Amino acid sequence: MPLPDDVAGDTAAPIPVWDAAVRVLHWTLVGAIAVAWTSTLDIGVPPDWHELAGYTAMACVALRLLWGVVGSRRARFADFVRGPRTTWRYAWQVRLGTAPRHIGHNPLGGWMVLALLLNVAGITLTGWLQTTDRYWGSELLEQVHTTLAWALLGLIALHVAGVVLTGRHQRENLVKAMVDGRKMPPSGDDVD
Repeated sequence: MPLPDDVAGDTAAPIPVWDAAVRVLHWTLVGAIAVAWTSTLDIGVPPDWHELAGYTAMACVALRLLWGVVGSRRARFADFVRGPRTTWRYAWQVRLGTAPRHIGHNPLGGWMVLALLLNVAGITLTGWLQTTDRYWGSELLEQVHTTLAWALLGLIALHVAGVVLTGRHQRENLVKAMVDGRKMPPSGDDVD
């Protein structure tokens, strides 16, 4: 006996969305940022780990930017970075509680990916410059580095809030999807 349509949709097998490169770079970047932050605190993390974490973050950003151009469909920026009109319309739909589900990143999530990557690139660049002869001891560069680091915490908070709220609205575990790379297939109302 066939299942009714509303039940059959719940038994569909998850589909691949985010490839291994996206997921490994995402979680490696999370780890690098965590190590960089904790190395600035007096909690037993060796201070020289800060520089190593910065270089790791820099490599993650560079690889993710490259993968955003040549990677799999859902990894490419062209798949999830939308123009201002589409993004504002989506933001309005979020406010109204009518935002459609996106199989990959939604328009706000796409811009958050770019904001996070660019911010981390700025942090790692200013950190690296401080190791050069020309900018060693530059107070201005140190202030920019620190300001970008605090801005990163704000972006991370917005990112996590967006993941939680979107997951709740769509009844979907987005963190699990970023671990295993799979989401439920699109239904009639979803944006592929």
